[in-house]
Amino acid sequence: LNVISLAGIAFAVGMIVDAAIVVLENIYRLREKGLSRREAAYAGARQVWGAILVSALTTVMVFIPILIMELEAGQLFRDIAVAISVSVILSLVVAVTVIPALSARLLSQSDQKPRRLFGIDHIGSAFHWLVMAYVRLTVRYRAVGLAMVGGIAGGAAVLAWAFLPKLEYLPEGNRNLVFGLLIPPPGYNLDTTETIAERIEAVAEPLWEARPAAETEDGLPAIQSFFFVARPGSSFVGAAAVDGERVGELIPILSRPIFAEPGTFGFMTQPSLFGRGIGGGRTIELNVSGEELEDILGVAGRAAGMIAGLLPRSEGHQFRPRPGLELGAPELRLIPNRIRLADAGLTTEALAATVDAYNDGIRIAEISVGNRRLDLTLMGDQDAMGAQRTQDVGAFPVVTPAGQIIPVSELSEVRLTAGPTEILHRERLRTVTLEVRPSDALPLEAAVDLLETEVIEALKGQGLPAGVQLSVSGTADQLSQTWNAIQINLVVAMIIIFLVMAILFESFLLPLVVMISVPVAAAGGVGGLALLNQFQTQPLDMLTLLGFVILVGIVVNNAILIVHQSLHHLREDGMSPVDAIEEATRNRIRPIFMSTLTSVFGMLPLVVFPGAGSELYRGLGAVVVGGLSMSAFLTLLTVPPLLRLVISLSAPNPRASAPMAAE
Repeated sequence: LNVISLAGIAFAVGMIVDAAIVVLENIYRLREKGLSRREAAYAGARQVWGAILVSALTTVMVFIPILIMELEAGQLFRDIAVAISVSVILSLVVAVTVIPALSARLLSQSDQKPRRLFGIDHIGSAFHWLVMAYVRLTVRYRAVGLAMVGGIAGGAAVLAWAFLPKLEYLPEGNRNLVFGLLIPPPGYNLDTTETIAERIEAVAEPLWEARPAAETEDGLPAIQSFFFVARPGSSFVGAAAVDGERVGELIPILSRPIFAEPGTFGFMTQPSLFGRGIGGGRTIELNVSGEELEDILGVAGRAAGMIAGLLPRSEGHQFRPRPGLELGAPELRLIPNRIRLADAGLTTEALAATVDAYNDGIRIAEISVGNRRLDLTLMGDQDAMGAQRTQDVGAFPVVTPAGQIIPVSELSEVRLTAGPTEILHRERLRTVTLEVRPSDALPLEAAVDLLETEVIEALKGQGLPAGVQLSVSGTADQLSQTWNAIQINLVVAMIIIFLVMAILFESFLLPLVVMISVPVAAAGGVGGLALLNQFQTQPLDMLTLLGFVILVGIVVNNAILIVHQSLHHLREDGMSPVDAIEEATRNRIRPIFMSTLTSVFGMLPLVVFPGAGSELYRGLGAVVVGGLSMSAFLTLLTVPPLLRLVISLSAPNPRASAPMAAE
């Protein structure tokens, strides 16, 4: 049981009463018509049994692709999927067993007396009249209905696409820790690093002296704990705040002394709950790979300059190369002279073996000494080499097959130069990785697009050295994989829902009428997310995107009620298609809005009220609430006109096909 699964249970609270509301409302309606308690309980449950069964199945089956998703995000989706699925299945059992049984015994005649609420009844009656006037117009005039459906569906799709925000990977969470990595220029010694540490400590000291208060007199967040660790080539710094909600405010405070040193790279971030590595869950890796290190560093340097211009540190963006962009480590290179080696009867392998023997030794074999296994190593005379320096490798003696002793400098060119402090390989190619962490204000997808168009394409346009390759990986790669998987899962979920409804309705056309509510709900989900962003930043991360998957399974429920009730009037009551659709819409307005309101108000606290972990599921709740709210209204405007167009094919009038009595 974790925050994600608890959020799933909270979402299910508003959904588990939907089936019970539909059954109870139908029983209540039949009681208003004069049926006895037992007759109303039996007939009411029997009429809507098929509809609530399919509604529950669509809600549960939409999670099947999510349950088998193997990616990192799928593990988070799985907790919510299981919580909602189990709750909905159990609520279905209660709705068709407990609710009719209790209604048959507890509903009395006094319960049928209407209770008027001033204002609410007037608004409800006006809304009911407007909806039914619209339904009568669009059902009886097919051209008008088709035009209205096309306008509503097209407008919803356009608005959803226009206001759809850029993608993020996973929510960052609000971990009470800021962590920084400092990479000074090559050649910095311990004294210089200590000076940087003292500057950072001077900034942090007033903040930790303010504890146990949550903030200083200047209103800055107080530091609960602080550390600084230096090592060759890099340093680490971290802090936690007394008030965990304000720990993010420490990032700009500690960043200023860290990155005031010229030529310094690094990160100062609030680590993600789900991310791995120093950059957290929003790190984009731009890989420059190739064979020749000089070419790689040249391209990486140009790319670093472009990134610094596009994503400046002053706007909250952070960047570091891995390894560095400079050759800061002293390096001794031996370039064999193949002619002289051939004259001496030697090979490059023999020359390299001789040099290795004088340095670290050469492993010849593994031998047994008693019950121990030891390496047999050939090493040069360490006493003779003790007084020599590393750059004196040219004086190492090499024995030729003829017995001559020749120094290394006679067989090769000895160069003292600089090399990389670290060599990374990606797909067997030397690689320099530029790690970019965009600010929270820039979505991850937008940052990836910016790097691909303004950096990668620009470098390719300028021309790359032979063999140099550019690629994007890291969280950007995970975002692409997860987004592709979710798109596939969404299509599979819609196919599953379509087939389930086709079985219920015994038609392949009627499910298409129901599926019109999906794009409408998607527009509502985008609208809910846009409304939430007016008050606080909420990106479209993968957990928020799960809200659209949930919507596919639950927004079709309202349309199923209308279609199923229309078929009931056609097949059982012998109504004409127009009368059946109008009567079904009239009867289903009340349960549609009752179930929608319970679901919306059940999920609304997760969106509105802050709390521990609320930043993880707030976006998901906004999408579901917005989608349900809009689909409840627009389903009444789109389903009846479409149903009128196809109902003659999927559910012919029983009166027309009934056998005639013999005369």
